[in-house]
Formats: sequence, C-alpha cells, structure tokens
Amino acid sequence: MALVPSPQWLDTGDNAWQLAAATFVGLQSIPGLTVLYGGIVKKKWAINSAFMAMYAFASVLVVWVLFAYNMSFGPQWFPFLGTPSLATSAVFTTGQATIPAAASGMPALAFPMATLMFFQFVFAAITVIILGGSVLGRMNFTAWMIFCPVWLTLVYTVGAFSLWGGGWLASMGVADFSGGYVIHLAAGTSGFVAAAVIGPRIQTDREHFPPNSLLVTLVGAGILWLGWNGFNGGDPYFANADAGAAVLNTNTATAVGLLVWTLMDKMAYGKPSVIGAVNGMIAGLVAITPAAGYVDGWGAIIIGICAGIIPWLSMNKLQKTKLMMKVDDTLSVFSTHGIAGLMGGLLTGILANPGMLEYIGTEKDAPGVNITGLLYGNPSQLLLQVEGAAFIIVYNIIATYIILKVIGLIVPLRMDDATLRVGDDAVHGETAYAIGTEGE
Repeated sequence: MALVPSPQWLDTGDNAWQLAAATFVGLQSIPGLTVLYGGIVKKKWAINSAFMAMYAFASVLVVWVLFAYNMSFGPQWFPFLGTPSLATSAVFTTGQATIPAAASGMPALAFPMATLMFFQFVFAAITVIILGGSVLGRMNFTAWMIFCPVWLTLVYTVGAFSLWGGGWLASMGVADFSGGYVIHLAAGTSGFVAAAVIGPRIQTDREHFPPNSLLVTLVGAGILWLGWNGFNGGDPYFANADAGAAVLNTNTATAVGLLVWTLMDKMAYGKPSVIGAVNGMIAGLVAITPAAGYVDGWGAIIIGICAGIIPWLSMNKLQKTKLMMKVDDTLSVFSTHGIAGLMGGLLTGILANPGMLEYIGTEKDAPGVNITGLLYGNPSQLLLQVEGAAFIIVYNIIATYIILKVIGLIVPLRMDDATLRVGDDAVHGETAYAIGTEGE
C-alpha cells in the first residue's frame, strides 16, 4: 500500500510558512513582551509584569481551543460573532482550513485547521498582553487571572469575527490587514478603560518608575520587531508575493517610525532616548499593521513618518495634560497602540494602492483582491475605516467597563497599598534580582 504524507489540498510551503509565522508571533509574547515588560518597569514589579504576560498567553490558548476560536472564525451566529463550539476533534484539526463566513472572498486555504487555529491564537494572546501594559504595577493578579479569559471571550471575539471572520464590518468593506483595529485599537481602548477603572499606581511609583534593565527591554523590543514579520507576513494566509511586500513594508515603516520618534525626542528634550526609540519602533509596527499588504513602499514611509509624530504628540503632550493624567496608563498603551492603530487604519483608507494584490484574479477583467484608498480615487474607503474604528472603540469601552465592574464584585481589582509598596515579593514571594536595593 502506497502512503502519502498529506492530502492533495495541503501545500507544504504555505503550511510551513503559516506555522513559522505563527511561531514568530508567539515569540513576540513569549519571551518578547514578557521580558520587555519585565525590563521596562521598576525593579520591584519585574516578576509581576512578566508573569502577567505569561499567564495571559496560557489562559487564552485554553479558551481558544474550547470555544473562542469558533466564536472568532467559525460559522456565523450573529453578524458580529461566530458560533461557540469545541475545536478539539481529530477530524476538525486535521481537516482543510476554512473560515466559513469569509470563504467566498479568498482562495481555498492550503493548510489544516490546526495551523489556522494556532496562527490566530497568537494574535488573540498578544492582544490581551498589550492591554495588560496599561495596568502594570497595581492590578490584583487574581483579578487578572479572571479578566484574561473573560475579556478574550466577550470582547476580542467580536472584533475578530466582525473584521476577519466574515462578519458585518468585513461585508461592508472595512479593511484591517493584520490587526490595527482588531488588536491594537482594541487593546489601547480597553487598556485605557481598565487603567481608569482599576485606579493608579501608588504615588511614589507614578513619580519614580525607572526601568530596572534597559538592555533586557531592548531584547524584548528586538524580538517584537522581527516577530512582526510573522504578524503581517502571515496574514495573506499564503507564502505569496503580498506576504513578501507586507514584510518589507512592515520593516520600512518601523525603521522610519523609530528614526522620526528619536528626532522628536532630540528636538523636544535635547537627548535621543532609548525608551523613546522603542516607543517609536512599536508605533511604527502598529501603524503599518492594518495597511501592510495594501500599501506600496511610499505608503509605508508615509505611515512611518506619521507614526513617529502623531503617537509621539499623544504620549508627550495629550497624555500629560491634567485631564488625561487622571488615568494612569503605565506604558502609554493608549498612544503607542490605540492612537497608532487608529491612525494606521485611517491611513489605509487613504493610501491603499489597488496594485497591491492580496490574491490574483484569473478573469481578464478581474485583477484580484485589493483595497483602493482615497488617494487612488475611492474616498468611501476612508469613511468605512472611520465606521469600523468607531465600532471597535465604543464596543471595547462598554464591554471592558462592564467586565471589570463585575469582576470587582468578586475580587478587588487593585492590590492594597501595603502590597503595592513591596511589589513582587509580596505578590509572588519572588524577586527578579538577588542584588540591589529594594524597589529600584
């Protein structure tokens, strides 16, 4: 009896790329943001901050397999949500991947459901971890343990299905190549709400919060940057030309964003800042994400320039106003993810080049699947981008507020002041370093 390794529908190159891309994205969280968070916070919060990221990654995967994957990418249940159901059977995980409500708008996928599930899981996980950056240094870990799976189930799935699973925003024509709205705008909005509801760090931490290791922070930042090749390069779902363009655009915009942010710091404060460069890098990565496979090289450069200016102004001017300072957004996720994601989504509506084909058409009069922005004669795309952003913002504000208020009835959302004065040792019985003075 002759054996073959895989069914005819499986393309080994596409499957290998999706699994590799998913692993790159997973590395952004474990160890990427885990060590970035661990290094960028005050010494006494290094373990707690890193552990929040690691816990989120694990808790999301469990609910993803049990029901949340199909809520995000399964058969339509509501216009904004898929049908919750198990994704565990041998038949399901080894069968040909498909996104039922979106299948008509893309070629047949050439890898198994297990690959698609894992690829989309790492996006879901990093969203929760990014959100956590807003509440580092004071959120009760027990509340975080409850919040991660609940928020993923009730909030992330709605945005993911609406835009990527074939839901109502996708059917309208709202474009989000790789998560500017689904991930970054959602995390920035929900993180800001969480920071407001949970309350601020203790005053001594707000006033003096030096990074305990900038070199460790840079290790995390570097993993985040190169891991983004999988983030944006994997989203055509094929190892095709558009995937290559998305990777190049991602790195171009990120480099420009880092350089422009550094110049802004130099002009404003007289010194180029390493933390500023990391923030410029992140803003560039976030801003290009909704546009990566839809814009050309000039579009990527323009988005990078905007990413170095607009989120910088948001972080250094808007978030330092008396009104905005009432909310203690620890890592300024509002600016580097929320504002950058919103800006990138709107710029997609302006700069999307119809020559950037995600999938190629076979008919003479059909070039393929693309997005056409205002600059190329389609002003309605910008309006669609505004409508999509408005839904994500409003839904995230309302749902996150309700979730936190309900959790607050069960356990305290914020650690008590005695614990906050001590940090890691009081929360986990562990500290990051065996040397140095406590709290620095």
